[in-house]
Amino acid sequence: MSARTTTSPAGILLRLEIAEALRSRWLVFTTGVYVLLFAGFVWLGLRESTVLGFTGISRVVLNVSNAVVLAVPLVALVATSQVIVKARQSGFFELMLSGPVRRRDWFVSAVASRMVVVAGPLFVLFGVALLASRFRGAADPETLPVVARCLLVTGALAWAFTGIGFYVSSVARTQERAIVLALVVFVMASALHDFALIGALLRFRLSPTAVFVLAASNPVEAARVAVLSGVDPELSVLGPVGFWFANTLGPRLALCIGVGWPAFLGTLCLWRASRRLHASHLVG
Repeated sequence: MSARTTTSPAGILLRLEIAEALRSRWLVFTTGVYVLLFAGFVWLGLRESTVLGFTGISRVVLNVSNAVVLAVPLVALVATSQVIVKARQSGFFELMLSGPVRRRDWFVSAVASRMVVVAGPLFVLFGVALLASRFRGAADPETLPVVARCLLVTGALAWAFTGIGFYVSSVARTQERAIVLALVVFVMASALHDFALIGALLRFRLSPTAVFVLAASNPVEAARVAVLSGVDPELSVLGPVGFWFANTLGPRLALCIGVGWPAFLGTLCLWRASRRLHASHLVG
């Protein structure tokens, strides 16, 4: 990082935001959540994955993928859904306006610091797992591509829900409403979307293409399919639907959709949040 970047308003604000995250132990909290969920899903899924024929790194990734799509949206929404509304109500924006700081500089630093909090521990955990497998002699040539695929999909998913969280924070008038909206988004993405899709399948005769479009509209489902396609190219764990996905899409297209759609959605939400931040009153 150059001296110009570190002394710019955005660089200074980024360091302050990261220091605040360290002081409030946000990184410790997110790391603890990831470790507990990952350990729980891997431990509970060991027997089932061996029965389905998954072993070694594929067995671990199969279970970690279920934890990722549950943990990342929750942590991202909790970390971002109150950023703007809390800064407005606490008087931070009023203090910021008294100095030579632009709204854009603060917004960029806030987004970057939240991405460090949300995605940073995941990258460290995946790196530790990769090193541990090599030291134990359990690594194989396919380990690195699988881990890289998981990191790519996880980063895109974190970006998507970071953007959604900032947009929720920009439209909510109070911190309580921001919490409620964030919980609604998480429940819809993790559970209600699947129930609604199943209900639509029971009520209407939909083509496989329509089913896929409806399922992939949820960034969580798109990320899950992208991760699983790297472990099981035939997606046999998803049953007949998985075979249709594998024959129609293939691992590469599934990866493109699992990364591209969440990345686009996160960017769109961040753009909308930035527009609302620039157009709204920062005090009050």
